[in-house]
Amino acid sequence: MRVIDSHFHVWRQADLPWLTGPMQPRIFGPYEPIRRDYPMTEYLADLEGSGVEKSVYVQANWPVERAEDEVLWLENLARETGWPHGIVGYADLTVEDARPALDRLSRHPRMRGVRQQFHWHENPLLRFATRPDLCLDAKVHKNVARLADYGWTFDLQVFAPQMEGACALVDAAPRTPLILQHAGMPEDLSEAGRAEWRAGMEALARRPNVFAKLSGFGTFIHRNDPAHVGWVVSETVALFGADRCLFGSNFPIEKLWTDYASLLSAHRAAAGGLSEGEREAIFFNTARRVYRL
Repeated sequence: MRVIDSHFHVWRQADLPWLTGPMQPRIFGPYEPIRRDYPMTEYLADLEGSGVEKSVYVQANWPVERAEDEVLWLENLARETGWPHGIVGYADLTVEDARPALDRLSRHPRMRGVRQQFHWHENPLLRFATRPDLCLDAKVHKNVARLADYGWTFDLQVFAPQMEGACALVDAAPRTPLILQHAGMPEDLSEAGRAEWRAGMEALARRPNVFAKLSGFGTFIHRNDPAHVGWVVSETVALFGADRCLFGSNFPIEKLWTDYASLLSAHRAAAGGLSEGEREAIFFNTARRVYRL
């Protein structure tokens, strides 16, 4: 089966302060094994034999003033290696008008979307955004809506308690495809936590311009658990439908606890009960359509 990896990173350690300075809290826990270069050659070796034909790079938190440098570096890599096929870059969408930054990014032909991480948690170790309610910010609403004028996505990263606010953001940007990162990051796996996540996902799924990325499922459990992958995939596909779900590896983060073949195998097994057309949507067609590959 053909595969598009809709969420991966490559990097040079020197470009990323969070990989060069002291260990910082990250949602995926300790990350000493990836505090190094992760070049395209290693990524391509990791996915060798997997059936992955195309990929989408997602921004990796370079210094914000170097957002265009990140995209330019990826464009140069693509010219050298043929990978990636699409780029999700960074722009600050909390400013009054993000269009000057978006215009600069639009000079790069593989740009397909923007990610600015809005996830905030009561637990400081899981916190990234400066406040929990960025999805309700009127400036964010305007700037996310403007992404549609560029033909770009907004890659939305929030926790379950933020999903009500995320619905307001979606409603303010009906022409922009919003791609929910890591299927809404279910981190509280208690009965109550699963119920809150499911309720938020149901609300987002009612909005037709929201897509769900099936990725990053080892983030909070620090392992590749086929049963856990199966639960998240089953719940998410039931809500969104296969035509609005897309696979992503989240490499090299997931490489902290698994290899590419095992990760993809768990996702394929999770989708094993679906029709051939639904599997083709999840692993290839949805990503091709939404990222215009």
